Amino acid sequence: MSEEKKELTLEENFARLEEIIGRLEDEELPLEEAFQAYTEGMLLLGQCNEQIDRVEKQVLKLGMDGQLEEFEDGEDRV
Repeated sequence: MSEEKKELTLEENFARLEEIIGRLEDEELPLEEAFQAYTEGMLLLGQCNEQIDRVEKQVLKLGMDGQLEEFEDGEDRV
């Protein structure tokens, strides 16, 4: 298996999370399968957080002078 696993887009990860949540809401889901679904969901959630962090770092904001500036963490947010 030398082929690397393709990272899903944020939207694809959210869709998969919705599927997992639907499975977890099924009261007849066996405990072992529920735990596996929960584990997969938590991993996906971590990937989503990483993807959101990457996007946040790329966000540009419009400065007072009309110029685009890189978004900086820690600034006062309105």
